[in-house]
Amino acid sequence: MSQLPKQPAEVSVPTSADVARLAGVSRATVSYVLNNNATVRISEPTRHRVREAAAHLGYVPHAAARSLRAGHSRLVLLPSGHIPAGPLHQRFFQELQAGLRRLDYTVVQYGSAGLADDEAVRAWAELRPVAVVVPPGITLTPHGTDVLTRSGAKAVITLGPEPVEGAHGLVMDQRRVGASAVGHLLARGRRRIGVVMPREPGLEPFSGPRLTGARQTAEPAGAHILPLPLRYDEESAAELAERWPELGLDAVFAYNDEYAMLLMRALQDTGVAIPGDTAVVGADDLLLGRLLRPRLSTVRMELAMEHALAETIDRLVHHPGTAPVHHDLLRTSAVHRESS
Repeated sequence: MSQLPKQPAEVSVPTSADVARLAGVSRATVSYVLNNNATVRISEPTRHRVREAAAHLGYVPHAAARSLRAGHSRLVLLPSGHIPAGPLHQRFFQELQAGLRRLDYTVVQYGSAGLADDEAVRAWAELRPVAVVVPPGITLTPHGTDVLTRSGAKAVITLGPEPVEGAHGLVMDQRRVGASAVGHLLARGRRRIGVVMPREPGLEPFSGPRLTGARQTAEPAGAHILPLPLRYDEESAAELAERWPELGLDAVFAYNDEYAMLLMRALQDTGVAIPGDTAVVGADDLLLGRLLRPRLSTVRMELAMEHALAETIDRLVHHPGTAPVHHDLLRTSAVHRESS
């Protein structure tokens, strides 16, 4: 008969009192040092001694107790959405998380897949975050903003093509991407332009406005825009390339560099000359696009913020009730290479 393994004896959890004894300071000093309280003057040798004692004992401050003392949590919630895997968004979220950690916030990414909009908001509110940064692809309503605010969130910030009533908005107007791509193609003399519309779920908040921007730019010039649904796989690209002669297009804005590379290879396989027969433009300015032959023309995107987002969140947390502000962040420019 098998026996259950012996359970280890209960491990004692180090406390701030243990750290204080080892460092030879008061518990208050331990609290000031480990909670990065800059309002109390403590010498650097003392701070170093406290941190060394805490590291030696394996002590970390209790987040819930810290929240009770402060009157709010230090938790910033980043719900997961359908965020494109481009370098712009990756760099943005990496810098945001690093900046929040430097300001002593705890960043938590929350998976919201399978939850309806209102259910997701209630799930976020249960964690009592001090701030919520809602990415593109997740619908936040004014009611949802109110739920989060009533639960204690001092800053609710949305990222996306449109601001939300009651929330601070960092607007990334995707129409500019389509406008830059088509403006470049028009300057190269192209007038019948296809615009790739990805069939993958979650990309419509990006592809829809990009198509709108393309149309708004083409219309005054008398150019024709044709939406081109495309899955991100070789079979779908091959099917579209086979139909290319009947479409009569002399250019294509392929949503981003990845779709551009996929379609470009399929067009080349069917004998379409690039850029002779069809000019191709992507977006994101990926390094891989510069390694293609011909090199891929693209739309470069940058975010223009007066202050880092982490600092903006910290300022809103310390000044709750600030009237919602909206910042237009996205800056775009076409990069001409051999494919156009």
